[in-house]
Amino acid sequence: MPGLPRVASLLPSGRAALRVAAGTASLATGGWVLRALNDAPASLGAGPVQIRAVADGSPHYRDGVFHNIEPASALKLDALDGEENRLVLFDMLGRRSASRPAGVIPLDHSPPPTHSEELAVTWLGHSTALLEIDGYRVLTDPVWSDRCSPSRAVGPGRLHPVPAPLEALPALDAVVISHDHYDHLDMDTVLALARTQRAPFVVPLGVGAHLRQWQIPSQRIIELDWNEQTTSGDLTLVCTPARHFSGRFLSRNTTLWASWALIGPQHRAYFGGDTGYTFSFEQIGADHGPFDLTLMPIGAYNTAWPDIHMNPEEAVRAHRDVSDNGLLVPIHWCTFRLAPHPWAEPVERLLEAADDAGVRTAVPRPGGRVVASAAGAIDPWWEL
Repeated sequence: MPGLPRVASLLPSGRAALRVAAGTASLATGGWVLRALNDAPASLGAGPVQIRAVADGSPHYRDGVFHNIEPASALKLDALDGEENRLVLFDMLGRRSASRPAGVIPLDHSPPPTHSEELAVTWLGHSTALLEIDGYRVLTDPVWSDRCSPSRAVGPGRLHPVPAPLEALPALDAVVISHDHYDHLDMDTVLALARTQRAPFVVPLGVGAHLRQWQIPSQRIIELDWNEQTTSGDLTLVCTPARHFSGRFLSRNTTLWASWALIGPQHRAYFGGDTGYTFSFEQIGADHGPFDLTLMPIGAYNTAWPDIHMNPEEAVRAHRDVSDNGLLVPIHWCTFRLAPHPWAEPVERLLEAADDAGVRTAVPRPGGRVVASAAGAIDPWWEL
């Protein structure tokens, strides 16, 4: 789910701004909001006109927006009863909500590996992971900021610190982005990676316009449509479909969203990004699998948005669609509160569904590394 929109650049200034604030809240509250969003405009990224120059010509782009292969229903709060509505709209504000962890989340502060395994993953929280595959290193959806929001003062904040400093990362071969929501595309982290790494940013069609707006050199941006691919040495990165949406402000779906197949000489990995369940998984598995490792999103689900985020049982089903006997590592949970379900529920439901389906699973702590060939018993570290 995207963070809160940055609106400071669109608000009237001076006395007009005060009148707007007075009409909606107290002057003090209005002033606080303006201060909180003061840093917002830069991270909005590119506008629809800039994006359209790249998006035009895609078979998935019509009438100024991208479309899912399998249509997804819009947010539908009318599907919820009154109590569920209150949870969705107000529970996220509570400090004692079950959607918060009951204690301090344990982290693994081991330094990032200097030796690359044939197939391994270090999960850094939410959808950020350092994937090692056949001697190559790929970083997915890097977010090091304290909030997944256009503002440093408001929006969903971290439930745990980043387990490793960005500067400690080894040399990367690619930085892969799934889409432009704030919990997956973070301006400050992108700019830091541009300074500290030489790897290209491999992104879905249109997302490159955001990076160019942030002065990332064009030669470091590789922009792909669904079913297009690029290579880094012997590693192939394929942009594969997802069932989701995009947007960083008022406009929606002007940039593409994607999952990714990473194919090395000996191993194959799949990064689900952020997606609802879709029949495209079977085709992805047939075209690019079977995968030895999958990173599947399992959190931030709700009956009000059933088609854009998978629940844990759907994540197991998706894994089976793309993998025969590979390892499933869950992502998109634990780090940010983006839905009112209990904090540990995603992983608990995942393990039950995986056990029923005979799916091998590993659940590292944030910062923890899993070597696919040596994944063993699961430590229930989330039982705080």
